[in-house]
Amino acid sequence: MSKNKNFPTVPLKEVPAHIEENRAGGHRPMVLVVDDESVIADTLAEILSRSGYNATAEYDGDSALETALMSPPEMLITDVVLPGMTGIELAITIRRIFPDCKIILFSGQASTADLLASARADGHQFTLLNKPLHPQDLLQRVSEGLKPHKQVHV
Repeated sequence: MSKNKNFPTVPLKEVPAHIEENRAGGHRPMVLVVDDESVIADTLAEILSRSGYNATAEYDGDSALETALMSPPEMLITDVVLPGMTGIELAITIRRIFPDCKIILFSGQASTADLLASARADGHQFTLLNKPLHPQDLLQRVSEGLKPHKQVHV
């Protein structure tokens, strides 16, 4: 896998300073970001942190799993291709341990379609985003995924 990718840069001023719904009541949803390219994981975690989330970056599936066990995430955002366990294997494991954890997979490789199809065949449904991710798109997906669902009382 080539580490020399030319992704467009986004000026920091285009990243929202915060999202109001995350500041209300002091709750900052825990988001675990996993990518073996540390600059991507760190950047996404920083964008999420600046936007009112409690975001942590990890660089492989095993470390991400350890972090999740110590601080359960409300959302996992992971690259599909990781050293050791794949992002899909990580997502399946996290979902088994934390059934309410929302999952977003992302990838810059077309070859991940086969991995995702295999997971779907086993009954796992995940959202897949393509790299590069624009911060606004990422934040919109995270916000939508973490919105509380209104419960209907009978």
